[in-house]
Amino acid sequence: MTKKAPLRVLVWHVHGSWTESFVRGEHRYFIPSSPEGGQWGRGLSGRDWPAAEEIPLDRLSDLDPDVVILQRPEEIELIGQGLRRRPGQDVPAVFVEHNTPRPAAATTRHSLADRNDIPLVHVTHFNELMWDSGLAPTVVIPHGIPDPGERYTGELPRGAALINEPVRRGRITGTDLLPAFAEIAPVDVYGIGSEGLGGRHPALRSGGDLRSRELHAEVARHRVYLHTARWTSLGLSLLEAMHLGMPVVALATTEAVLAVPPDAGAISTDVTALAKAYRELIHEPDFAVLAGKAAREFALAHYGLDAFLARWDALLTEVTA
Repeated sequence: MTKKAPLRVLVWHVHGSWTESFVRGEHRYFIPSSPEGGQWGRGLSGRDWPAAEEIPLDRLSDLDPDVVILQRPEEIELIGQGLRRRPGQDVPAVFVEHNTPRPAAATTRHSLADRNDIPLVHVTHFNELMWDSGLAPTVVIPHGIPDPGERYTGELPRGAALINEPVRRGRITGTDLLPAFAEIAPVDVYGIGSEGLGGRHPALRSGGDLRSRELHAEVARHRVYLHTARWTSLGLSLLEAMHLGMPVVALATTEAVLAVPPDAGAISTDVTALAKAYRELIHEPDFAVLAGKAAREFALAHYGLDAFLARWDALLTEVTA
């Protein structure tokens, strides 16, 4: 059977961890860049993505992509100006919706709801359920990540959480819940803006914003991974922690109820019950190891990279046929 030629895929670098997985497929990926960088010209940002290359934002017209991956409504106009082709009409396009709907949980209408020419890809079944996608054809392609390896040691009797902008996002990410866990055992919070947590609790500490390899090594030394998000899509950091072999204490919200099996630690909407489980895992390292192994086994089976790329290949083949 003749192997198909790789597609030329135009995609913005919006979410680093998701893009890290997406560009590991067998296609050629073109990522817009600009001297000033920012959200529209981030380029590779120093990432080691062999199949991806930067294309200057002001030279999009030189590119003849087979398909465009949209992730923000503004990209439709931007591509129309840059490529001089209309996504969904003159060039095949797919829209990836990374987020839970806001402001309303069940009645927010998607920006593509009045179009049927651009498939809408939801990253979780929960998001597909909650968004009003209207006329847009929808498909769910769950997250898949490169396996960082079983690196859990749990040598530090502390909790770890990864939350970007925990102060600004506040209740959305469950930042207000962290002191309850810090009362039991210290919690180190990693991510952009985590230094702003200073003063909330003496046992609540910022670990800074680390690169993936360094972050994995550091987080895996902690006894427990905390996932306190109330209203976000399934965080890739949670799946990474499970791949590392970490036990998880998580709020049973959005897609987490499908991603975290009970034997991987604890999942509940009862914060008191979660705090109790956190205490047990902190003080019983052998139990924590067993829970972490269950977490890793589940993550490998349900959120592996191969399945993620295979689903994307099938969709891209369909829209470019």
